[in-house]
Amino acid sequence: MLKAELHTHTADDPHDVIPHDAMTLIDRAADLGFQVLAITLHDKQYDIGRVAGHARDRGIVLISGIERTVCDKHVLLLNFPPTSEGVANFDDVRRLKAVSNGLVIAPHPFFPTGSCLQDDLERDPDLFDAVEVNAFYTRAVDFNRRARYWAHAHAKPLIGNGDVHRLSQLGTTFSLVDAAPDADAVCEAIRHGRVQVESRPITPVHAAAVLGSMFVADWSKHLRVRQDAVVSKSMGSER
Repeated sequence: MLKAELHTHTADDPHDVIPHDAMTLIDRAADLGFQVLAITLHDKQYDIGRVAGHARDRGIVLISGIERTVCDKHVLLLNFPPTSEGVANFDDVRRLKAVSNGLVIAPHPFFPTGSCLQDDLERDPDLFDAVEVNAFYTRAVDFNRRARYWAHAHAKPLIGNGDVHRLSQLGTTFSLVDAAPDADAVCEAIRHGRVQVESRPITPVHAAAVLGSMFVADWSKHLRVRQDAVVSKSMGSER
């Protein structure tokens, strides 16, 4: 069984402010015993060739991926070619899936944000190969419950993912995949349900720390953008 984390973000992400780079993520994952890792930036497919050698040295199989915004909803696309960056709607995803050995996963589908699939998952269930159990939950608050029920009702495998924006999120929820250490083999195993979820809730303190860190980073980015805009406008006026 391979220990796998299939939903992570790095400093290359075009939307979120992430403090760690891909090399640091790989090192931390290796230290925690992971053997499979997917880097899934928002709307950008990271070139895993840049770090493939380092991952291989650390005993990790890298899988290409992207957390693509499709009709304003997040969809996790794994082991697809770089053209996955261009999918704009669910028909595009279906066409991509028909010519690739990739996985279409529903990430945090019933979390209470506008970018989560919610009813769109119900409208097109056959498009999705698996449903994510997301690490961001506590004993008292768990938006994964409906995802578990939905997956059971539709005979879909569950995937445990950290949705890693901070390295502290690695390791509380992950997947064990019965496959050879190869990207295609891992995807095929998941597609046929040879996967199990290992998961434990995080503490409210941990949840607050992650949210606080992300809020501060995003606000700082917002302030920098506003400051740059003011400086640019001022320089334009002087001309």
